Amino acid sequence: MESMAVAGHSIHTCFHIKSKNPRVNLEKQVFGVPVLHHGVSCIGKKLKGKVGAGVQAVQVGLEESERVRNLRSLERTLELDAVSERELREKGFLGLRKTKLVCTIGPACSSLEDLEKLVLGGMNVARLNMCHNTREWHRDVIRKIKKLNEEKGFSVSVMIDTEGSQIHVVDHGAPSSLKVQEDSIWLFTNEKFDGSVPFTVQAKYEGFSEGIKVGDELVIDGGMARFEVIEKLRSDLRCKCTDPGLFLPRAKFSFWRDGKLVERNYELPTLSTKDWSDIEFGISEGVNFIAMSFVNDAESVRHLKNYLSTKSATSIRVLAKIESLESLQKLEEIIEASDGIMVARVDLGVEIPLEQIPTVQEEITKVCRQLNKPVIVASQFLESMIEYPTPTRAEVADISEAVRQYADALMLAGESAIGLFGQKALSVLQMTSSRMESSSREENRQGSLLPRQLGVSLPDRIAEQICNSAVELANNLAVDAIFVYTKHGHMASLLSRNRPNPPIFAFTNDESTRMSLNLQWGVIPLLVDLSDDMESNISSTIHLIKSKGLVKEGDSVLVVSDVTPSRATPMAFQSIQVKTIA
Repeated sequence: MESMAVAGHSIHTCFHIKSKNPRVNLEKQVFGVPVLHHGVSCIGKKLKGKVGAGVQAVQVGLEESERVRNLRSLERTLELDAVSERELREKGFLGLRKTKLVCTIGPACSSLEDLEKLVLGGMNVARLNMCHNTREWHRDVIRKIKKLNEEKGFSVSVMIDTEGSQIHVVDHGAPSSLKVQEDSIWLFTNEKFDGSVPFTVQAKYEGFSEGIKVGDELVIDGGMARFEVIEKLRSDLRCKCTDPGLFLPRAKFSFWRDGKLVERNYELPTLSTKDWSDIEFGISEGVNFIAMSFVNDAESVRHLKNYLSTKSATSIRVLAKIESLESLQKLEEIIEASDGIMVARVDLGVEIPLEQIPTVQEEITKVCRQLNKPVIVASQFLESMIEYPTPTRAEVADISEAVRQYADALMLAGESAIGLFGQKALSVLQMTSSRMESSSREENRQGSLLPRQLGVSLPDRIAEQICNSAVELANNLAVDAIFVYTKHGHMASLLSRNRPNPPIFAFTNDESTRMSLNLQWGVIPLLVDLSDDMESNISSTIHLIKSKGLVKEGDSVLVVSDVTPSRATPMAFQSIQVKTIA
């Protein structure tokens, strides 16, 4: 086994936790590693209450016994996503793409071969839209993805997207889109029928026409086609096309009157009976994320999270989809309650004027980053590539703007699910994201956002400040990478929130944490056995990374760690260390 010297400088913040148990020794030193003072030592002011804090700048030296212990720990396994490893070898640390990519899986890409091509093309999360296909079809796709993860060394997360309330959905019954001609007359009805009936559209909710008047405007998918209500026949509406266009299957619709959205309170639950059945299916299949459609308040998100905590053996993250006027009015409380957000721009465009979408997208992205929640920007990034092999220049600019806003992830929907050029669309998304990230790094725009203080307790506030300072230090020193050791991913997400220049390698021994971090900007999660000895963890993982040939002499890494107080380590601490591979 090749040995490696690591020169290190570290800053440690320590705090004592007062114990009610007199048998617990609270004066035990935090570090078992001997330290050689580098000529600088400073002790911080005491903090109020039962907590003391200290800061020391030290140079760490490893004795031979420590080296032996670290070499023995090399027997631990380290699981790094095969695609990230390949990208790291080809492009180096700063060449790693930081914006995560989500692909919707559909008939066009559901074979094992096509799924593997999407993973190799950069897909981090596979999304399954529960509106479409059968339960057996979804189960087959999930198991194919897990098979690829196991056999190919991939680390792709699985998300299911609930159907949600169908009060805003109409369907013409045809398998593909229809072209609507100007002045054509259509009947919108809640009567059920199989297949398609010429010029007839089925509304999924019986009360869809309540409160609607003759002269109101019916808008399909935010403007793909427009109709005027010319006659009301009990609960049915006869409408004339005033703005021709494409009418997609299962399209979203809205009513407008005098230039304003007709708001109606249906008082229906956010999750339908079918949604709960789909959620049970997701739990049984071990999905990583559940995206809730048509979320209008925080309570529905909290209810689902509480349910999952009692029903699922592993942690499943809940994402709230922002796609209605009501959700915008309660945006901050929904973000705080959720584990992440999806900006569903198509559905949102049904309810607010199109010209407001760019500023609303930017505001949602900003608030998510402030509140330390990952945000996915979705819908119509490369809509033209459903039919054509080359994107429009405007679509490329749209991708670049979302990356410039530091969205955690971008999502393909119909482009990958039913498109003719799904893999090419993913390639465009990947290349455009990487290029824009490089431009943003050159502009050094990471510090443009001042994060809010989220922590209430002193340890949480310390963790926040440690991560804020670590990113500033990493950028100023131009280190090659940031290493963070985390159980639940919190420290990794705090680092990600600051959008550092170097990539963040998050070491965790929890599989669900690893999979959830696939949505965090700039985070590369690695599964590894971790001990209670943080210094041993740091040394052994650096050895493991070097044994794979992923770091070389002269590379520098900034290490952030935290340890939860226990009998073995009664002093909790966070530390920042800069180590140079020697």
